[in-house]
Amino acid sequence: MGFPLQSLIEKIRQGSFSDFPGGVYPGQFKELSNQTPIARIPLPDKLFIPVKQHIGVEGQLKVAVGDKVDKGQALTQSMNPFAVPVHASTSGEITAITEHVSAHPSGLPELTVELTPDGEERWVELTPMLDYRQQSKAKLLESICQAGISGLGGAGFPTHIKVSPKKDIEFLVINGVECEPYISADDRLMREHSWQIRQGIDILCHLLNPRYVLIAIEDNKPQAINAMQVACQENPDYIICSVPTKYPAGGEKQLIQMLTEREVPHNGLPVDVGVVMQNVATCYAIADAIFTGKPLLQRVVTLTGRALQHPGNVWALLGTPVAHLLEHAGIKAAERQKLIMGGPMMGFELVSTQVPVVKITNCILAPDKQEMPVAADEQPCIRCSACADACPAELLPQQLFWHAQAKELDKAKDYNLFDCIECGACAYVCPSKIPLVHYYRIAKAEIRTEEEEKQKADKARERFEARKQRLEQEKAEREARHQRASEARKAAMEKDGGDNRARVEATLARAKAKQDVEQPAAGTSDKVAAAIARAKARRQAAQENTARGDQGASPAADDKASKVAAAVARAKAKKQAAAQQPAEQNQDSGSPADDKASKVAAAVARAKAKKQAAKQQPAEQSQDSGPPAEDKAARVAAAVARAKAKKQAAQTQKEPEQTSSDGDTPLISADKEKKQKVAAAIARAKAKKAMKDKDSS
Repeated sequence: MGFPLQSLIEKIRQGSFSDFPGGVYPGQFKELSNQTPIARIPLPDKLFIPVKQHIGVEGQLKVAVGDKVDKGQALTQSMNPFAVPVHASTSGEITAITEHVSAHPSGLPELTVELTPDGEERWVELTPMLDYRQQSKAKLLESICQAGISGLGGAGFPTHIKVSPKKDIEFLVINGVECEPYISADDRLMREHSWQIRQGIDILCHLLNPRYVLIAIEDNKPQAINAMQVACQENPDYIICSVPTKYPAGGEKQLIQMLTEREVPHNGLPVDVGVVMQNVATCYAIADAIFTGKPLLQRVVTLTGRALQHPGNVWALLGTPVAHLLEHAGIKAAERQKLIMGGPMMGFELVSTQVPVVKITNCILAPDKQEMPVAADEQPCIRCSACADACPAELLPQQLFWHAQAKELDKAKDYNLFDCIECGACAYVCPSKIPLVHYYRIAKAEIRTEEEEKQKADKARERFEARKQRLEQEKAEREARHQRASEARKAAMEKDGGDNRARVEATLARAKAKQDVEQPAAGTSDKVAAAIARAKARRQAAQENTARGDQGASPAADDKASKVAAAVARAKAKKQAAAQQPAEQNQDSGSPADDKASKVAAAVARAKAKKQAAKQQPAEQSQDSGPPAEDKAARVAAAVARAKAKKQAAQTQKEPEQTSSDGDTPLISADKEKKQKVAAAIARAKAKKAMKDKDSS
């Protein structure tokens, strides 16, 4: 950790500082732009305000195309702690919200709000906080966040996050080194606005409560050093440190090492060694937000290079296109070969003059051909190790280059690629003119892309596993519910066992009764048998009467007795048929099988009657005293009667059957069946009468 704190402070007050490894000494060329005060320029025709201008996440838009906005009005908002809003740089109308070329080495388009100024400079209502010491720190941090302030030194980290650490702070370092060649924005700001910078330092001290404040300025800025000494002379804990001019002394880790002799660990932060660092421009923006209520709308931008007629520093509204700045500075188009945003060491070449000024834009460099000649073609590495000697992070640029070129990203990470601050010192000293930083930036971007894809895949896997677990849990719960319901039903059945058995028996009884109803009537065959027995009885009675007549009865008496017996038999048959018809109707007229059986029985009865009549004919012929002609006529009449009966029976069988309401049981109307039976009885009576007439004759 270096010297004890008191000894270290004495050493700093005496102007004795440590050194950091590596570094280079390029030409400064700051006199091109630091000789004139910061200028104001006219409003541009269009402002292109990117939605995201900091490290973190972008906010959600609060405006739409066609909206009228006031100067300082918030265009975005977000509840994410790593999101800070952007504001309307002037009053006017939102004419477009679309993709626009970005302030990035790739120039890839990003979401941008296009604002057309109306020239009125109409401000939104401002809410300053003059009594900030009486306010809570949370409210003060909220004001800084809502002002849209992020680091203006180059990284763009949200300021309200950086000044709310979880650890005690010993040193608050204010970075006014500005080591990059050509750039003089912080130099002029310290010269002209040292009091506002000091006010911003006071606010930071109120938030962080550090033991000491170290204000670092390179010794090539004597006027800025004097201005800050005057502004801070009332507070002895504010120490102005004039550090040697060496590139990149303004790097965060390098400056901390110079001032405190403490090294930020690998993958660590300055807060890990008790240090917080802020840029002088950020301090000015904090004071402007708290004491005037103005959000971050503008910043100082250095316009320099020998291709400009009027180099200097200007207050540039955020969203101002570079073309408008070059028009103010008087660009010599014939002399210009390229445009660089930033300094010659860490800046990048612009792909368009429509690139807008953003919060981290501190310089637009327009060199002529003699000032910055076209770079020579890249040559093979000669392994001179000059890059390793110049690296302020003590890396091995040569190995990093090989692995980055071969896309061996894992090996590049093993060589601590992300410790590279992209200062460009290695490329500056490379005799082969290899753009080493270019390869490092591409490798970092590819690694970040892979990590993002891996994070997305991990999140997708986590969602899948969570869904699978949820489905399994729901299945288990469902099965448990079913099991509980089954056990409850079983318990209920055991509890009400007697009632359940009774209900089961009643159900079985109903089913049996229904089956009995649906089955054919069982009494049909008994009825047929009874009818056959009655027919046999009638036939036996007729035979007995005939026998009695043969034994001496008079023909008239016998004939009368036989007629009476036949009439009685017919009456009984009719009465029996009438009694059977309602029962048959109540039983749905029986099934087709029963009807067929009854017809068969009737046919059998008729056949027996015919057979009996045939047996009687020889005896009758032997006793017949009449002539043969009459006997023949009687037989013919009997045959005719039998044929009519057969014909009538055949017609009865051929008639279409009607069905019952269930569609299965044949049904013949009672009237028709009655008529058929009566006709059959009449035919039989006529046949018997003819037989008896023949006998009597």
